[in-house]
Amino acid sequence: MKPASSRAARRRAQKSNTSGAITVADIAGRVAKAKVKGAGKPQEDRAKRILTSFLQTAQTYGMPVSEVVAEMASGKAAWRLGHAVRDEIMKAPPEAVTNAACTQGCAFCCILSGGEGGVITAFEAAQLHQAASPLAGQPDGRAWHPEACPALDPETRSCRAYEARPMICRSFLSTDAVACESNAAGGTEKGAGLLGSHLDYLVIHALCRQALKGITQVHSYSMAATAASAVAGDDTETGLAKARHKPSALDTACRDAVRAAQA
Repeated sequence: MKPASSRAARRRAQKSNTSGAITVADIAGRVAKAKVKGAGKPQEDRAKRILTSFLQTAQTYGMPVSEVVAEMASGKAAWRLGHAVRDEIMKAPPEAVTNAACTQGCAFCCILSGGEGGVITAFEAAQLHQAASPLAGQPDGRAWHPEACPALDPETRSCRAYEARPMICRSFLSTDAVACESNAAGGTEKGAGLLGSHLDYLVIHALCRQALKGITQVHSYSMAATAASAVAGDDTETGLAKARHKPSALDTACRDAVRAAQA
């Protein structure tokens, strides 16, 4: 199911394209001028290069501007590009990957104690909600820990929406499971963190938001609230409306990710 924001973005872009008001090249120009709060210039420039490459490829292959706008607005573009960066990293895995202590059932990284509950895009939120909806009415992760992701099985502490897990879940790793347990309780132990591709993904999505101002809205969502609405039995549209963040959440996520990368 495509999120409502994606369908709306497609309709707006189709209307604009009919009048010749916007092209893929126009969007690329907007990306070049965009600024992202919370992201330093090196990371912003890197994200611009990645997103511009996507736009150039779209233009080369004649991708309709309506589809380009819809992918950027829903976060599908950021998702794809983040995965591409992650795949490159995995060709020569860093030590944190080869020495990862992550195992099924550890799940301390699934305690979502951050203020935003995990920042994800509309594309990811729709995928997660659909995957978690069959769990409605069943005990969820909060039966194990009050701030755990509702998609968790409270007994095995394994993810029941694994194939639809958002980028933040795919990016987190740790070389010290004990540190994860401590940090889940409010500690600041070293050993856990996010792959650099996650920062690219966040800043790319923030660039998409800036570039599409006046064309369509670009939102971010709480992973915890999305999963909670699914297990509560809400439909996707209602669930995403409940989980939608304030605009500042994406800026904060970019800022925090930059600081973590610099630490």
